[in-house]
Amino acid sequence: MEESILPLQDSQVEYNDDNIRHLSDMEHVRTRPGMYIGRLGDGSSSEDGIYVLLKEVIDNSIDEFKMNAGKRIEVNIDENLRVGVRDYGRGIPQGKLIEAVSMLNTGGKYDSKAFKKSVGLNGVGSKAVNALSTHFEAHSYRDGMVRKAVFERGVLVSDTTEETQDENGTYIYFEPDASLFKNYYFRNEFVENLLRNYTYLNTGLTIMYNGRRILSRNGLEDLLKDKMDSDELYPIVHLKGEDIEIAFTHAKQNGEEYYSFVNGQYTPLGGTHQAAFKEHIGRTIKEFFNKNWEPTDIRNGMVAAIAINVQEPQFESQTKIKLGSLTMEPDGGISVNKYVGDFIKTEVDNYMHRNPSITEAIQQKISESERDRKAMAGVAKLARERAKKANLHNSKLRDCHVHLNDAKGDKKEDSCIFITEGLSASGSITKSRDVETQAVFSLRGKPLNCYGLTKKIVYENEEFNLLQAALNIEDGLEGLRYNKVIVATDADVDGMHIRLLMITFFLQFFPDLIKKGHVYILQTPLFRVRNKKKKSKKEESATGKKKRSEGRSEYETIYCYSDEERIKAIEKLSPNPEITRFKGLGEISPDEFQGFIGEDIRLEQVTLSKNDLVKELLEYYMGKNTKERQQFIIDNLVVEEDRPEEFDME
Repeated sequence: MEESILPLQDSQVEYNDDNIRHLSDMEHVRTRPGMYIGRLGDGSSSEDGIYVLLKEVIDNSIDEFKMNAGKRIEVNIDENLRVGVRDYGRGIPQGKLIEAVSMLNTGGKYDSKAFKKSVGLNGVGSKAVNALSTHFEAHSYRDGMVRKAVFERGVLVSDTTEETQDENGTYIYFEPDASLFKNYYFRNEFVENLLRNYTYLNTGLTIMYNGRRILSRNGLEDLLKDKMDSDELYPIVHLKGEDIEIAFTHAKQNGEEYYSFVNGQYTPLGGTHQAAFKEHIGRTIKEFFNKNWEPTDIRNGMVAAIAINVQEPQFESQTKIKLGSLTMEPDGGISVNKYVGDFIKTEVDNYMHRNPSITEAIQQKISESERDRKAMAGVAKLARERAKKANLHNSKLRDCHVHLNDAKGDKKEDSCIFITEGLSASGSITKSRDVETQAVFSLRGKPLNCYGLTKKIVYENEEFNLLQAALNIEDGLEGLRYNKVIVATDADVDGMHIRLLMITFFLQFFPDLIKKGHVYILQTPLFRVRNKKKKSKKEESATGKKKRSEGRSEYETIYCYSDEERIKAIEKLSPNPEITRFKGLGEISPDEFQGFIGEDIRLEQVTLSKNDLVKELLEYYMGKNTKERQQFIIDNLVVEEDRPEEFDME
């Protein structure tokens, strides 16, 4: 027994002086990018690393604006790949330009009180961008001179200084390293949303994005007007204090919708400041009317935004999407909850006394919400009891360790749930998944078309009731158990229909889930193109014995997500490659499927904006106008050509 637990001498790894390495600043960033920018990604998610790089550069220009040095920032992204950012601030001090963009823990924010309410004080931002870019340039324009430093993957390759007639300021150019950010490209909708958030929080700032002007004159009031896709019930209430700004209204919709910011940083998962807003807005309105209303009735239909400034804020993870600070200052002092609460108690109460027409509209909305809740209270109670008895962990839901162990921080941000249909598809994903962070929820057949139905159906329909319980979103997104909700269906007509039905469900009852960027579509390959891999005699000699013993040949394989990719793969692997057309998720072996939901997972984020005309789209495509849709299909029918005979329809 003792011998079985002793390590074998031959299997021990040598550990000596050669194993001790010192990494330069740039090497360390490249070796451990997750420590500095969170996830890498390809740009298909608004949380992917390329947008963190962009933000780190723009943050420095925003700091110049806050110092009253430069009211215009120019952002240009060439072919969605290469970024240039020019501000008209003071310019990086030229004598320290190299250090400012290549040495960690070097910056101009440490000794200045003006920067104490900045998001990042660790001098990492532009250095991480430099290290993670194949090409990086920093130009500093000051008093008729420009110093230009050029780097490749963090290594300085050029440093010049010359005269210039350009205005003072800084220009940063970078091209993310494609070997790290595989198949990346910048999505315009994510970039525009990022830039608009800057202008909402910095009135008077103009950002030019690829020649288009972005600005805001009314701050968070403009944000709500741009985000809302339902009619407001009363004019937006917009209030400002020294380190706080709030805006809110009620809309003709269910649920709650919040947008929160800390020192200019968007916090999509909220945090202590958003929780304080929810608590105190409900309490203040309740006390104003002296009614024993439920907080959920008060906030139902509310659309709100809050922005605060905190000294040296603490976040729950590296990507800074949820505030963890309990106090407004690092050494204590007033709490975030009390600061927000005192402001709301005073300012909102005063506003409501001065605006009786708005208070009347608020009271009417709350009364309607209360009636609706009471009308389905019995149904909701029975549904919750059924959800508990359903024993989700052994039937519909196969959970992940992150939530079984109640993990937080970066691990929780990596968590996701696949919503899939059918035993074969859910079985493939379950066998292939990372049990640490990936959960699976199995649908039974097609879900109900819930367009036009009341929320009562969420409790009466077993599928919707169990999914709501699995996601833990009955009382809002604060309890959301997974950062990504991924609809995983076959790439056929039935699969597309299930996608539409699930998106309709979320839009109808939980629109904030989509608006906050939590909903994705899993992209799975349509084709596998492969042929026997050619090997050199040396490779054959080294591996031949092993391969013969395994009894199988080695293939070079390319997975294709479109006909265009299939054609390119055939050209690359000619002659006579074997082509397989995947008909469904369940037909892909678990070993093979593992590659599609791992590091190289392809996700398409479901986005929503005011210009999408969601109400009209849902009414047309999911409403009861069946004959109209049938005629549309007939008028636009395209017969698909037969696929080539050589396809192995596996």
